[in-house]
Amino acid sequence: MAKILGVSRVFFAVFFLMMWSGLGMAAESYGTREEAQAMVERAAAFLKANGREVALAEFGNPKGQFIDRDLYLVTYDAATGVRLSHPINPKLVGKSTADMKDLDGKPYGQEILTTANTMGSGWVDFKFSDPITKKLGDKSFFVMKVDNIIIGCGAYKH
Repeated sequence: MAKILGVSRVFFAVFFLMMWSGLGMAAESYGTREEAQAMVERAAAFLKANGREVALAEFGNPKGQFIDRDLYLVTYDAATGVRLSHPINPKLVGKSTADMKDLDGKPYGQEILTTANTMGSGWVDFKFSDPITKKLGDKSFFVMKVDNIIIGCGAYKH
């Protein structure tokens, strides 16, 4: 009995320390750069298979198939930079990202447009509000141009 109580105390001590220190499952709550890129590639295939109207509705769906933990898609008109979908903050739909800058003054909106329009796809790094911690974080955002739509998904650096 004493041995069982000792094991239980050790287990609870380790569990408490992990939760108190922010370890535990916190790392699992974040998507990776690879997962962000894979989501964009899957979205590109979905767009090609289903058309613009159906795809944009699904990309903007907050309970849709293109949201995974902190990963979600944002789409833009390739010519104007106007957001076409945003499942986390739909108030941004219809607004241009072309002049957007992060808190360090980096013109990430223009970089998104330039990267997608000149290279077809690539990564843009900037600072953005982390939806899990609600704090400013470093984000790597993968973009891909499909026809006249830019699809993007970002992963936070931890």
